[in-house]
Amino acid sequence: MNSSHENELTEIRQKVKQLLVSNLGQLEMLGPSEIKDDVALFGEGLGLDSLDALEIVVLLKKHFKIEIKDMNEGREVFATVDSLSRFIQMNAPKDGN
Repeated sequence: MNSSHENELTEIRQKVKQLLVSNLGQLEMLGPSEIKDDVALFGEGLGLDSLDALEIVVLLKKHFKIEIKDMNEGREVFATVDSLSRFIQMNAPKDGN
């Protein structure tokens, strides 16, 4: 993997963490830097729930112009900040978003 690809992924991870902290009340006590890339977003990890999942879907559409239509795909994508960031990197329009 080249360094520009890794730099882009790092930037996406930071943006995702900031969006999660800013938009999900459950995480407002955390700083983006306190969220590890590989921690589970739901369940035993950050403890997000199905309403948070809906909010994340809205955030993806608004900030990255990505839609998740298949909930099976969503479960995989929403596993961690890293999996979500990699999905964004692969699917976001490359037109200067």
